Amino acid sequence: MWLRKSISSALIVFASFWVSGQQDAKLGLPEVRVLKSGPYIGVQRGSYWVGELGAELQWKRIKLKTALTHGVHTGINYNFTNNILGYDLGYWIKPSRLGLTYGGNLILRTDFNQNAFGFTPCVGYKFFGFHAQTGYQFLTNSKQFNGVNTFFISLRFVLINHRDTKIKR
Repeated sequence: MWLRKSISSALIVFASFWVSGQQDAKLGLPEVRVLKSGPYIGVQRGSYWVGELGAELQWKRIKLKTALTHGVHTGINYNFTNNILGYDLGYWIKPSRLGLTYGGNLILRTDFNQNAFGFTPCVGYKFFGFHAQTGYQFLTNSKQFNGVNTFFISLRFVLINHRDTKIKR
């Protein structure tokens, strides 16, 4: 009997928070913002294996109903087989708790004789510290510049070493 009452009262509390998630400001619920940053290590696979190192900054506003997460990153990658060095600067957004991430990168690739610039639209999925992405690299000089993954999939792991949580009442 007491188990049924406690479960029903917990469901009522949960339902009230869920309904009030649409009106956080009207009900006076605190606004929670989280800022996280740290280095990442990853691997990219397309036609070639490419190692990645970099840093990422993530921020989000936590709500009961939705949580919108943003991230920016900068990094380097290296193709050991073809001696190609790359630099990435990117942004991604995750519009829901369990949804996909959408973003893009500005990229520079060099084989130390010629350079290629471009951009990469990406779609991915973020789970725990891992971020799997797939995309296509649109490069200048793409006909003369070989050894770059045009279509790729990558897996990164972000080591969060700084977390700042702000609660505004």
